[in-house]
Amino acid sequence: MMDAGKFRAVALVAMAVALAGCQGFSGSPSPRGPIMAAPAPTSNFDGEWLSTDGVAMSRFQAGYFETLATDTGNKLAEGNYTQVDPATVSISVTSLIRQTTTQVNCAMVTQTQLNCTSSAGQQFSLIRRASGMS
Repeated sequence: MMDAGKFRAVALVAMAVALAGCQGFSGSPSPRGPIMAAPAPTSNFDGEWLSTDGVAMSRFQAGYFETLATDTGNKLAEGNYTQVDPATVSISVTSLIRQTTTQVNCAMVTQTQLNCTSSAGQQFSLIRRASGMS
């Protein structure tokens, strides 16, 4: 069973990832035809990010993010994010279990690592998920 501290960290990580993926996306796909491939990332934050403990995976795409448990695939958190500058993202994360919303700020310290801090001062890191991983 996951303790409250680990759960918060997982939820915050998921939020951070989700926020990162949304930046730079200017609109929805064209309604004129089928989409042949996923859109290319439009932000440094787009994509999938894993919690350092491997418990959760967060997806950032077009201003929306979600966090999923890696063992069950259950959605743990979701929210929106805003890219503050090329290396910083601000995320509003809603825990689906606790029904609470938390603000998280993340800094991209390398192309593969985000260091994040919640409004409550909790710190955690996310690692970019390698392409082609399932």
